[in-house]
Amino acid sequence: MGYTRSANRTGFDEKGVNRKEMTVAEFRKLCEEYAYGQIDSQRSQFKQLGVRGDWENPYITMKPEYEAEQIKVFGDMANKGYIYKGLKPVYWSPSSESALAEAEIEYQDKRSPSIYVGFAVKEGNGVLEEGTQIIIWTTTPWTIPANLAITVHADLSYVVVEVEGNKYVVAEDLLEEVTSVLEWNEPAVVKTVKGSELELVKAQHPLYDRESLVILGEHVTTDSGTGCVHTAPGHGEDDYLVGKNMVLMCFALSMIKV
Repeated sequence: MGYTRSANRTGFDEKGVNRKEMTVAEFRKLCEEYAYGQIDSQRSQFKQLGVRGDWENPYITMKPEYEAEQIKVFGDMANKGYIYKGLKPVYWSPSSESALAEAEIEYQDKRSPSIYVGFAVKEGNGVLEEGTQIIIWTTTPWTIPANLAITVHADLSYVVVEVEGNKYVVAEDLLEEVTSVLEWNEPAVVKTVKGSELELVKAQHPLYDRESLVILGEHVTTDSGTGCVHTAPGHGEDDYLVGKNMVLMCFALSMIKV
């Protein structure tokens, strides 16, 4: 809960409180006391500033009557079928051991290498030859282990180019840029396909013994990179959304096969 997280950030450890030696109920009670102390402090400051309000009946979300209303609304939503179980990346604070809202996240500048990675085709579905490398570009190389898919845009044109006996797939509009960065020597275009034709092609994950599925996504652009987007649904909203669609599509296809 909110006041638990706030209390954690005040540094109870610095005050000699070891929450690991307390029960959950004891720690939550301590957090509640801290939160009410902050409310009293803020109320006093607002009064000094001349702020008008119902100071004796403040809006406090940890009061039982507020929580009861929350449960009532949740029950109404459940009865109407609005509540369902899904999967979604959630920000987590290791220090306070609590989930965080997006507004609570503060980013620090971090320098990381951007990398190009080839995913070898395992099943080309008659569109790509086995062994052809689908090239992705990422500025977050630490997310490669979490890769589950490669996203392309249905309406973009993609080219299969041959370089020194190897074949690679990139967006046609980005071929010149990729050629320069990877120092390819006169790549020969052997085939041009639409992104929609690449859907459901299977490639080999570069690190693990599992497949990465080629899927479609509207967020793919030709502003930079290769037009083939490394997709890790556990990292980032766009990846999560297309990943969810991928799961639904795979489920539908499995039902058709049955």
